[in-house]
Amino acid sequence: MQTDAFDVRDTDAFQERFRTRGYAIARALLDPAETRELTEEFMGLQASGPVPGHFEPKPQPVDGELDPLLAYPRVMQPHRFNDLARRRLLDPRLADILEGLLGEEPLAAQSMFYFKPPGARGQALHQDNFYLRVEPGTCVAAWVALDHIDRDNGGLEVVPGTHLMDLFCPQEADASLSFAREYVPPPPGLVPEPVDMEPGDVLFFNGTLVHGSGPNRTKDRFRRSFICHYVGRSAERIARYYALQTMDGHVVRARESTGGGPCGTEFAPDPH
Repeated sequence: MQTDAFDVRDTDAFQERFRTRGYAIARALLDPAETRELTEEFMGLQASGPVPGHFEPKPQPVDGELDPLLAYPRVMQPHRFNDLARRRLLDPRLADILEGLLGEEPLAAQSMFYFKPPGARGQALHQDNFYLRVEPGTCVAAWVALDHIDRDNGGLEVVPGTHLMDLFCPQEADASLSFAREYVPPPPGLVPEPVDMEPGDVLFFNGTLVHGSGPNRTKDRFRRSFICHYVGRSAERIARYYALQTMDGHVVRARESTGGGPCGTEFAPDPH
């Protein structure tokens, strides 16, 4: 059994792991029927065509070869147009865990779906709160595995200890390995650790935890995931891309984060 995975009924151990390592896995939080439902919903979405502003697949050659991420790009904010995504974003099981991790009422900020088909590039090491710009505090991710996830198909790596640090100004990522341009090198003395997961497992992690993934090097395995981000009720500001809501669906107003961020720019890049 993975040492970073817990039955969430062991609340103290789960929360202690999150506090000390910056992440913890809730094993089998979603049952097999629920994971299949999410997978089938989004595979159907991919087959049915674009949703402008949220999902726009473009199966066309790039330098003579087909980029898998053109045909299977990320779906951004699916909860804004898809009822199943909205229900999973606001899932009471997530709400209960998040309240314990945040120490206060959680608010939902965003949802995403990653297909990561065979041959797809990964996403270089980064920090989520570089994009969400939550102030004060940070965000927390709930990363739902929908396939068996390991090194071969581009599973996540995390850098424990960075959840206790500030945001870093990223370097430029290797575009042959990462679809995103930001890369945060591990600080001296800290190394990435792999996080293998099974369908229905949910990885909760701190918004300043450095994490990322390599390419999917398999020939026939997707690495699909449904990802949500949350903030605590005490958050006052967030990047302009995100609208907050309570876990029962009521809109909460927050001011827009300004002031430059870790790189001295007025706004963070487009949300990842």
